[in-house]
Amino acid sequence: MHASGISIPPDHPRAKSLYTREMLVDGFRRGLVAPEGLIAHGRGEAYDYLVGERTTKTAQRAIKAAAAALLLSKQPVISVNGNTAALCPKEIVELAQAANAAIEVNLFYRTEEREIAIKSQLEKYGAKDVLGVGAMASARIPELQSERRRVDPEGIYKADTVFVPLEDGDRTEALVKMGKTVITVDLNPLSRTAKMAQITIVDNIVRAMPALVQAARSLNGKPVKKIVDDFDNKRNLKESLKIIRGGI
Repeated sequence: MHASGISIPPDHPRAKSLYTREMLVDGFRRGLVAPEGLIAHGRGEAYDYLVGERTTKTAQRAIKAAAAALLLSKQPVISVNGNTAALCPKEIVELAQAANAAIEVNLFYRTEEREIAIKSQLEKYGAKDVLGVGAMASARIPELQSERRRVDPEGIYKADTVFVPLEDGDRTEALVKMGKTVITVDLNPLSRTAKMAQITIVDNIVRAMPALVQAARSLNGKPVKKIVDDFDNKRNLKESLKIIRGGI
């Protein structure tokens, strides 16, 4: 494995984890990731140890429900921050194509330079018409004070379903209050994001995104409403907590 010019032995017991870290460091050097994003990843990595660094059956069920919800949506939007753009740009574009979803850049630590860098990163993997960059983010999410309140009027603002991996709890809550279905990826089942979202995938994003793409492709064109109706996020989070307790 190679990242940022560093060779990581494939038989290293922490090879995947080290490779992911190097991808984020590389993203930081290229202006995609904020310094605070590196801290946030470290916090999530601790929870990943507790779930056994695997996609659990509980996470698999949430992934299936998330794919179904995106496919049912009339105006789905995938919200992208720096960490997501650094770790899985290919899968973001593939999911957008599979679910006929728009892609929008949305940042807590917002600068136009970062927005443009993230847009360019996504375009390298085939993204078109990336929303939320610069003056395009002219609408405002009510009751939200951070820079994440700025959204594209043609994207998140009018979306009925928003996929917000690695999200802030306050924006998740604000989006739910606006009547949107919110899907997230969060390794911490106790976070406000995890509790406020309608569908929470408790998994590492580098595992969840490829699985979500596969699920969206396999379910496309099939009846999926029952999958969403039967999904219980509170139960999903409780089961995830049981898994974590078992790993301690």
